[in-house]
Formats: sequence, structure tokens, C-alpha cells
Amino acid sequence: MVVFDASTLILIAKADLLDLFLISVNVPVAIPGEVEKECCGSKKALDAIIIRKALDESRIEVFTLRNRRLVAKLQTDFSLGKGEAEAISLALDEKAQIVGIDDKNGIDACKVLGIAFTTAVGILIRSREKGLLEGSDAIAKLALLAKHGRYKHSIIEDARLKLEAKP
Repeated sequence: MVVFDASTLILIAKADLLDLFLISVNVPVAIPGEVEKECCGSKKALDAIIIRKALDESRIEVFTLRNRRLVAKLQTDFSLGKGEAEAISLALDEKAQIVGIDDKNGIDACKVLGIAFTTAVGILIRSREKGLLEGSDAIAKLALLAKHGRYKHSIIEDARLKLEAKP
């Protein structure tokens, strides 16, 4: 199972990577209820519509969390928002293979808890490595991630070098 936090899910939707990811992954994709709310709750932006469509088509499943105490503890221990805490809690509950998370505190929590994680940039690089994207398409999607995400310049430049390398 792959579990997403709202930031990563929104970023890959904005970069037109969500459908490509969902088609290429062979495991269930899940989000907790708070992430659904954060992604689709009140906005009618294109990314929200894309995510809602994937939910409606059952390509992403929404899970209700059982362990509210763990969510609260994660929020306190790692200074996480509710969505990040729910995503990490869901990953622990369901023994997810990986968490898609771009929040620095959430990434730190995954490291401390021994949970494998990736970011929107990581998903883009992996899509290129798997041959799902041509170099020019990957660079264009990286520009969208740079525009919409809060990435350090060094992360974007490192990703550009990886994307430009032959797969």
C-alpha cells in the first residue's frame, strides 16, 4: 500500500503525474479522511477535481483511522498537522510500503519511525527512471513542481540532473 499526505497528492496532481502514478503502481493507494478533506474539501481547483475523480473511480481509497491517540501523539511529538499525522498513522496501521509526504516534519517523523517515504520530486524521478516519461516531459513536470512546491533550489537542481541523465 502507498499512503499519501495532502501536500504530495496535490503536487503530483498539479504536475499532471497522478494518473501516471496510479496506472504504474501495482499496490493499493490510500489516504486518511483528513487528507481527503484537505485535498478536496472546499476548493474547486483543477488539482482537487483530479483527486476527486481518482477517489470516485476507487483508484484511491479513503481510510478511517482507528487509533486517534496515535494521531494526537504524532502531532505533538513531531509538530505535524492533522493530515500528516493521519497519513503516518495510517501507514503504521496498514503496514504501508511507502508514504508520499513533502512536509519536512513529516519526513523527519518517517525517518525516526522507520517508515519508507517519497516526495513528489521522488515520484517524478522514479517515473522517468521507469521510462514512463520522456526527458522533456519530465523537465516540464519538474518546473511545475518547482512552481507549486516549497523546494530548495538545490533539490530542484539535483532532480534536473537526474531527469536529464539517460534512464
